[in-house]
Amino acid sequence: MSDLTQGSITRHLVRLAAPLAAGMVFQTLYYLVDLYFVARLGDAAIAGVAAAGNVQFIVMALTQVLGVGTMALIAHAMGRRDRADANLIFNQGLVLAALAAVLTMALGVFFGGRYVAGLGADAETVAAGKTYLFWFLPGLALQFALVTMSSALRGTGIVRPTMIVQVITVLINAALAPVLIAGWLTGRPLGVAGAGLATTIAILIGVLLMWAYFERLEKAVAFDRRLIKPDPAVWRRILKIGLPTGGEFALMFVLIGVVYWIIRDFGAPAQAGYGLGSRIMQAIFLPAMAVAFATAPLAGQNFGAGRFDRVRATFRSAALLGSAIMVVITIVCRWRPEAFFAPFTHEAEVVAVGAGFLRFVAWNFVASGLIFTCSGMFQALGNTLPSLISSGGRIVLFVVPAVWLSRRPGFDLEDLWLLSVATVAIQAVISLWLLRREMRRRLGAAAPAADGGIAVAGPETY
Repeated sequence: MSDLTQGSITRHLVRLAAPLAAGMVFQTLYYLVDLYFVARLGDAAIAGVAAAGNVQFIVMALTQVLGVGTMALIAHAMGRRDRADANLIFNQGLVLAALAAVLTMALGVFFGGRYVAGLGADAETVAAGKTYLFWFLPGLALQFALVTMSSALRGTGIVRPTMIVQVITVLINAALAPVLIAGWLTGRPLGVAGAGLATTIAILIGVLLMWAYFERLEKAVAFDRRLIKPDPAVWRRILKIGLPTGGEFALMFVLIGVVYWIIRDFGAPAQAGYGLGSRIMQAIFLPAMAVAFATAPLAGQNFGAGRFDRVRATFRSAALLGSAIMVVITIVCRWRPEAFFAPFTHEAEVVAVGAGFLRFVAWNFVASGLIFTCSGMFQALGNTLPSLISSGGRIVLFVVPAVWLSRRPGFDLEDLWLLSVATVAIQAVISLWLLRREMRRRLGAAAPAADGGIAVAGPETY
């Protein structure tokens, strides 16, 4: 493990965030590589893959339930030097991952096609989305094991192995995409089916590599057959922290689904432009998201160790660093958003919609960075419900007016983007207020310590 309860907060934050950002960039390249080749198949293929790919938000919601719960509890255990509990959490997390994978396959087979059919602008888009989802579904199911193992390592303060595995799997996906999608070398293009299959194969290899790492190199937590007997008490501990975070991702799934539904009357180019724009936005958010991901184990270990002064310092450093990153991204997106679309499409309508989306929502990038940081802090404190409340408030404030506006004469896509900016700003204010309240409740009031540091009166159990 890496002891995050000693040493410079900022140095730890940067050390953790750098490989996390690199790994997340390569992970996002899964979808960008697919979109690059799928874009050659036409607007309907882009829109279909983007719509089917939105199912990923459901899977991300479920993976985050396990990932966040596992990471937070292991970080707390490492902070108080309780490796037995950390190992128990890890193995029970894998049991839940196996159950969740089976559930994902079942739901995907029975309901995935109906979901895509409800969003598609035309029959061709729906057909492309269903085909892609069928071949992508096994990869989505495998994500549970991959995220659980990666989150366990993050809880111990180790992130580099995850980054290396992500790089390898993306390179595999990038090599397979032209072969399976476009038929390079084989002369048998599979189209959108090849995009889903390439990603599934890459994720499978990633799971096997992570498994090998734990078997041979990991010491802090390890596979133990004696600990895989279902333990509902441990499951409750994991789910108590993880479920609200999963709920946040589920709400994001609802929000994006509503947007797709609203703009489908504008045609496949509008859906394709929004699909590309939202994926690009996710990609450029990664540095700030990496800071938030680094915040959780760093503040979590210190919370477990009772170093509440360092918990507060972690938030300050993360908020400043994340905001600085988002300011730079805002300037770039306001200046030349069209440049992000050049590798994927030259369709004027698609680029116009996507660039317009990025140009407008760039105004809420700093607010989004603060929301990410608050979310990481809620995970570290072991209470993610406030983060869910904040996201839920934003969904209500966005969805109800959006549906109302869509039925008004003269409705335009810019109305949606402006509404998004306003509601994200409100969410940031709510998140900061809730975090301040939670830190006061969990950390108590600071008081001088005997060793010249800071001792904080607060709860010893959580």
